[in-house]
Amino acid sequence: MHIMKVRIINESHHPLPTYATPLSAGVDLRANLNEPIELKPMQRALIPTGLRIALPQGMEAQVRPRSGLALKHGITVLNTPGTIDADYRGLIGVILINLGDQPFVINDGERIAQMVVARHEQAMWEPTDSLDETERGEGGFGHSGKA
Repeated sequence: MHIMKVRIINESHHPLPTYATPLSAGVDLRANLNEPIELKPMQRALIPTGLRIALPQGMEAQVRPRSGLALKHGITVLNTPGTIDADYRGLIGVILINLGDQPFVINDGERIAQMVVARHEQAMWEPTDSLDETERGEGGFGHSGKA
């Protein structure tokens, strides 16, 4: 396993994100709130974390839902996965939406999402007039007949 150093500014009063287990891929992000926020069904809100990071070139941070919140309450990250680019230095916020049928209260310090740091590549687009043939071809959504 490769460990990389990532510079972080913590403007919240919560501890730095940590990995729950030695093999965890993501760290939990916590809400940094002055007062609780109630999300009514189908309502969305930008929830601040109080964190700023400086990722190395070639890295991104992906903000993903927490499975427990999704299963138990219908709370998810709206733009899943949210991407934090290596050159972004602003506060990290999480866009949460309540897809459940009951209001949900987000409290200060609550674990609201997870963040995974991952490598990425940039593509150099190469214009062409044709693409190689494949077995799938132009088969799109649902082309395999499996639900």
